[in-house]
Amino acid sequence: MARHPTLDLPPEEVHHYEDISEVPWDIQNYWAQRYKIFSKYDEGVWLTDDAWFGVTPEPVANKIADHLAAAAPPGRSVLVDAFAGAGGNSIAFALSGKWKRVYAIEKNPAVLQCAKHNAEIYGVADKITWFQGDCFEIIQTHLMDLAPYSVLFASPPWGGPGYRSDKVFNLRTMEPYSLAKLYNEYALFTEYIALYLPRTSDVKQLAKVVKDGQKATVQHYCMEGASKALCIYYGAWNVE
Repeated sequence: MARHPTLDLPPEEVHHYEDISEVPWDIQNYWAQRYKIFSKYDEGVWLTDDAWFGVTPEPVANKIADHLAAAAPPGRSVLVDAFAGAGGNSIAFALSGKWKRVYAIEKNPAVLQCAKHNAEIYGVADKITWFQGDCFEIIQTHLMDLAPYSVLFASPPWGGPGYRSDKVFNLRTMEPYSLAKLYNEYALFTEYIALYLPRTSDVKQLAKVVKDGQKATVQHYCMEGASKALCIYYGAWNVE
């Protein structure tokens, strides 16, 4: 296995599994998809066990990054990733070359270490500013001056893998943050909001938070012919 020469060993709760025999049973299905999650997995990608559930597959992250880069209006040159997780989306945004700066926020310090490390592997660590803490607080205390130049992307927690059993996913009861909580908080920062949500999300609920006269567009993102998730783009994005 190749290792990046500048990276330290991981803390105890962070792992780079090299064989399925090392992997807890409940994430072995994700291990089988490791190269779809991070194509450079063998170069030493770090993940906590919980982080495996939340990483956007790399092809999907790259497509979303392409869409945001193309759809952002002129003058919007800063991207805020409100739930950076292990860095999948933040890395894709930095690789797109669109943004003067990516600001990535992650509450869990161990997961944030993973994200920073993984960004080093992908060669974009110098393009991302990292914050550890609550995204709503960080935006209010550190980023409000950037609001006129910013768009915001959020891939919030969905409440764990159990969302897959829902025929229609209820965004009002999504944990730990409902759709209304996310939208109302982020709308104080920018009108350009993109939320990454379960593919079965209730479209009526997505529409209900839209203010009069505001535009909203839903895009599904697929791999191997199946929808993996959707993004709702709130605001005057030029989404095609």
